[in-house]
Amino acid sequence: MTDLLLENEQARRIIKTLGLPIPVPERLARAKGPYEERPLEDKRVLVGGRGELHDVIAQTLTKAGANPWVVGETDSVLQPYLAPGEAWARPPTRMAPGDAPEGERIDAIVFDGTRLQSPDDLRELYDIIHPWVRRLNRSGRVIVIGRPAADAKKAGRAATRAGMEGFTRSVAKEIGGSGSTANSVFVEEGAEARLGSVLRFLLSRRSAFVSCQPFHITKLAKGEDAPDMQPLEGKVALVTGAARGIGEATAELMAAEGAHVVCLDRPADDGPCSEVARRIGGSVLLVDITDEDAPARIAGELREKFGGVDIVVHNAGVTRDKTLARMKPDAWEMAVDINLGAVVRITDRLLSEDLLRPGGRVICLSSVSGIAGNRGQTNYSASKAGIVGFVEALAPQLAKRGITVNAIAPGFIETRLTSAMPVAIREAARRLSAVAQGGKPEDVGQTITFLATPGAVGLTGQTVRVCGGALVGA
Repeated sequence: MTDLLLENEQARRIIKTLGLPIPVPERLARAKGPYEERPLEDKRVLVGGRGELHDVIAQTLTKAGANPWVVGETDSVLQPYLAPGEAWARPPTRMAPGDAPEGERIDAIVFDGTRLQSPDDLRELYDIIHPWVRRLNRSGRVIVIGRPAADAKKAGRAATRAGMEGFTRSVAKEIGGSGSTANSVFVEEGAEARLGSVLRFLLSRRSAFVSCQPFHITKLAKGEDAPDMQPLEGKVALVTGAARGIGEATAELMAAEGAHVVCLDRPADDGPCSEVARRIGGSVLLVDITDEDAPARIAGELREKFGGVDIVVHNAGVTRDKTLARMKPDAWEMAVDINLGAVVRITDRLLSEDLLRPGGRVICLSSVSGIAGNRGQTNYSASKAGIVGFVEALAPQLAKRGITVNAIAPGFIETRLTSAMPVAIREAARRLSAVAQGGKPEDVGQTITFLATPGAVGLTGQTVRVCGGALVGA
């Protein structure tokens, strides 16, 4: 279904000309093709803050092709950036605090707040970002980095760290109209080396619909970083509900990064599922995941043909919406069983037969409705909230094997399900985010694909919203 305000140039011009109180969304800049070596080629990234992670930030930015503009009183702030800048032909430029030269524009802001100790220190966020936020190009990025509040030994320090998240969420809602995003990253001590891949993803166009999110990087799961190019080379990935929508987009993106994708869907969807598999060079597995023997059949197929599996994406799902008073028992049973029960049963079977290889990835589809609740979706919300609890509980159990378990909570995504919504509700839902538009299946697929890479080893037990900074459940 076409978003008139996004795709129709005439409608956009009329609204702007008449000054109507209707948000005209900015077209988001999205990545094309597989992972590139230098996703930030020639991007100007302003870096500031009194932190401990400038070495990692310098390596990440320069290797990815960015030009670092470092805020500081003296040239000593450039020290971490000199050697990487020379190696990757990206010498740093020093910017005086508070100085935003007229006419200069930037593509991103990275603030390292890992040394902030007290509420007074939060002023640094204002001092660094305030002069430049209006100079941020469209589809820009703001990343605020800190330490986890839960790890602070003093209440005032915990408050300061939590304050950075609130600041970033608010910034996201202020800059979303230009297609820009803001996210916070909290790095556990000892997990600093794992920041690079997360920072690279969030600064790139692959995170176009990810905003207002806190990412928590831990050392919980064993594993090392990996090459930036073709990160899924040689991996076997199972994607349920692969015939269309988010599943189809995910299968295509993972295949582009080198994975062999097993496309699973219902026997009734043999045609579209087989077409997806042929297009990406994958395999087809036709199973109704609610069948009693489904977990055994899936496990048997993966064992016999591939000797196991590296990535499991639980994407298959349904909605059966009715208010609780009007909901029939079969509507409850179907939504909860497909969205949650089957996920638990299939995962348990794969783990009990030791088919999920060390360093594996389990990624489950939750929903913003599971976080915030939604009228007429008690069954759906219960199942999607259950997914959040499932990944939180399972992640520490598998961490020693280097296996990570995460959930994705999409917001309003343009699919056949949302196209069936009443027009007024659909239009309102599109605008209820910082970027004032719905996402695309590929937006969810990009985040799933990133979480499937070895470089995402620092993220586990988390639920990442892909919602454009949804105003509901934020």
